[in-house]
Amino acid sequence: MSKTPRQMALVAFLQAQNCSNYVGSWRHPSSMTDYLSPEYYQRIARTLEDGKFDMAFFDDRLAMPDIYGASHRDTVKYGVRAVKLEPTSVLMAMAMVTSKLGLGATYSTTYYEPFHVARLFATLDLMTKGRVAWNVVTSMNDSEAANFGHEEHLEHDLRYDRADEFMEVVMGHWDTWREGAMHPNKETGLFADPDMVRRLDHAGQFFQSRGPLTVPRSAQGHPVILQAGQSGRGLAFAARWAEVVFAKYPTLENGKKQYQSLKDGVANAGRDPDSLKVAPELKIIVADSESQAQEQRELIASLSRPIDGLTMIGETLNIDFSGRPYDQPFTDEELAAVSWQSLRDKVVQVSGKRNPSVKDFVEASGRGTLNDGPVFCGTGVQVADQMEEWFKTACDGFVLSATSVPGTYEDIVRLVIPELQKRGLFRKEYGESTLRGNLGMARPGAGDWRRVAA
Repeated sequence: MSKTPRQMALVAFLQAQNCSNYVGSWRHPSSMTDYLSPEYYQRIARTLEDGKFDMAFFDDRLAMPDIYGASHRDTVKYGVRAVKLEPTSVLMAMAMVTSKLGLGATYSTTYYEPFHVARLFATLDLMTKGRVAWNVVTSMNDSEAANFGHEEHLEHDLRYDRADEFMEVVMGHWDTWREGAMHPNKETGLFADPDMVRRLDHAGQFFQSRGPLTVPRSAQGHPVILQAGQSGRGLAFAARWAEVVFAKYPTLENGKKQYQSLKDGVANAGRDPDSLKVAPELKIIVADSESQAQEQRELIASLSRPIDGLTMIGETLNIDFSGRPYDQPFTDEELAAVSWQSLRDKVVQVSGKRNPSVKDFVEASGRGTLNDGPVFCGTGVQVADQMEEWFKTACDGFVLSATSVPGTYEDIVRLVIPELQKRGLFRKEYGESTLRGNLGMARPGAGDWRRVAA
């Protein structure tokens, strides 16, 4: 019997806001402007399901960018992610017009409570018949802290210590209802077996949570876990908990090393490396001809503004660059305090400077520009060639971000996906009804995570 060819996972990287993660996208002539309406997100959802995407997931931040200049004025004036809707509400608007597309949302382990997150995502998973994922983040800056009554954001490794315990509580609550606990019988008046519904009674360093959770298990067991940590501590967290890792590959060679490191980490955590999908972020600019694609690329690149990068990098690193000389190097102490350690390390590596300046951070990170991550540009065949090379050596799929909405995804569905399907690299139809099933992941039973997480 022939083995089924390995196929890539495709995930759309969405924002519930006025632009995609490329801030200049709202300035694109073809980008739609009804991003405060359900129709905007439902239009995207239908396109993605037509293209047989595995999933769409929403990034999220819990504050308007206001670190640059200690003010939100430029953010609002120039539309630098000035609007940010609550993502699970938007997710459900998309669920209403789809039946197979997986849907993920970001929720923070630093500013929410485990019981709330466990109940919310378990309910979403039931209401979508097993199509939901939770993107686990620890948040990143003092603006978010201020919105939740804190003076400053937690230190990096402490956030991950809290996140590990947060996951233990959430997963424990998802174990509350054992398989087969419910057997409602109107004649006998018995609803479920109380011996198969358990309290958690968790008491730890950060949390106390009793339970039982009031939501039974879904068709896929529990929501798929996404994670994007790239620092050493973040990678350890991913190795223990993640089922899909949203990666950042500056180059293919770097990606090969990251991919192997992630797989090795999962194995060392006692898990099957094949149970983890690694998907690097990618921008695709595709057209009917190479020249048309290059013209589009030039237009898209021209949409960025200096304020985009300065605002976004300040938000990401929790540093106000506004009053600092552009070429003044950061001290070792200042660099040690940077919130996003993997981005700091990337800037040090790319710039070749142990103590980079604001200029180095802006140029090496590419934040706010088209150069923030790899761009595959060309015809459908040319883009598919590049994707195939990466897929065969460094990843299990891709997280695709948009430079215009919904145009980017419409172009991918029209020109790239048919080429991938022709090569046997991507499905022609959904094979399963759940997100986990379409990703080729086994359905976990209650308590399975305890046998590998330590």
